[in-house]
Amino acid sequence: MKIAILGAGQLGRMLALAGIPLGLEFSFLDPSERPCAAALGKHVRADYIDAAAIESLTSGATVVTTEFENVPAEAMRLAGRSAPAFPTAQILSMTQDRVSEKALFQRLGIPTAAYMAINSRERLENFASLGPCIVKTRRLGYDGKGQYRVREPADVAGAWTLLGAGPLIAEEWLQFDREISIIAVRGRDGSLAFYPVSENEHRNGVLVLARSRLDDPIQPLAEDHARRIMAELGYVGVMAVEFFQRGNALLANEIAPRVHNTGHWTIEGALTSQFENHLRALLGLPLGSTAVHRHSAMVNCLGIMPDRATVLRVPGAHLHDYRKLPMPGRKVGHITCTGETDEQVTALLNQIIHTTGVGARGDSLIKHGKQ
Repeated sequence: MKIAILGAGQLGRMLALAGIPLGLEFSFLDPSERPCAAALGKHVRADYIDAAAIESLTSGATVVTTEFENVPAEAMRLAGRSAPAFPTAQILSMTQDRVSEKALFQRLGIPTAAYMAINSRERLENFASLGPCIVKTRRLGYDGKGQYRVREPADVAGAWTLLGAGPLIAEEWLQFDREISIIAVRGRDGSLAFYPVSENEHRNGVLVLARSRLDDPIQPLAEDHARRIMAELGYVGVMAVEFFQRGNALLANEIAPRVHNTGHWTIEGALTSQFENHLRALLGLPLGSTAVHRHSAMVNCLGIMPDRATVLRVPGAHLHDYRKLPMPGRKVGHITCTGETDEQVTALLNQIIHTTGVGARGDSLIKHGKQ
């Protein structure tokens, strides 16, 4: 069986690393010269909507998928002519537009922050007059890109100058208790499985830390929201749903129709990783157990990889090097720490921070997994 993947970054790389032991083969379409997944399969270097390249990518493919949600929906539509494609072009198109995504949440009765579609400076000024907000591009933003925080009406000018060339969304600036996500997987037969929620820490819009939270009281509500979304979309594969938690309520932030950074801990921390389960779902194979066998946390390596030997001296630390060129803010790898208790994992994280600087806050260390 061959899996054709649109994109050849680290998520494509980890999908291939999970699938090769299952006897799967991989092909990747990516315009980069040497993307990090290319060493694990056939690399077709071309634009994502190059019809001939897509035909080459999908030749002999059993299924098609994507490793990032901003691939053009048209590329998935074209690829779907040759093999079943998950997520569908329709799902990609919807999740690529933040307003459409918010409308889905509202239709399903899932709470969100107050928001408004913005197509004029006057409309943005009206929304900003109600209180602090964050202005985002409706499409293509990620890792804090395409965003501008408006603390007061005077900030509207800067937001409009930076982002006003395209359709925008303004969202209420929320005060919340924590950020969480849930990784869910749905098979072609409608079967479902959920991983324990992850508690996440972002800085400047970029994920720094994700911790598995076993037996978290919010788990049933997160599962309910994810279940309704996946059923509504007829979704197949792994999906991540990100939430803000306030008290006992979850406010949906966004959907990622793919394997997700906050689920990387599942490689070492769960019986079946999110990557293997995504492949199982696409191929119509039985879903693997999402049970966890230990506490886990994942910290991203941003910009440059730490010294390999220093990390590997830490018991319970697992290093993942994506083989990407160093660049400020770029996700070049991650480290997962596993332990028998949550306190043990916290101690390992702090040891990693002390010895390598990865995940260092500058003002404090990670305490009990929360800010």
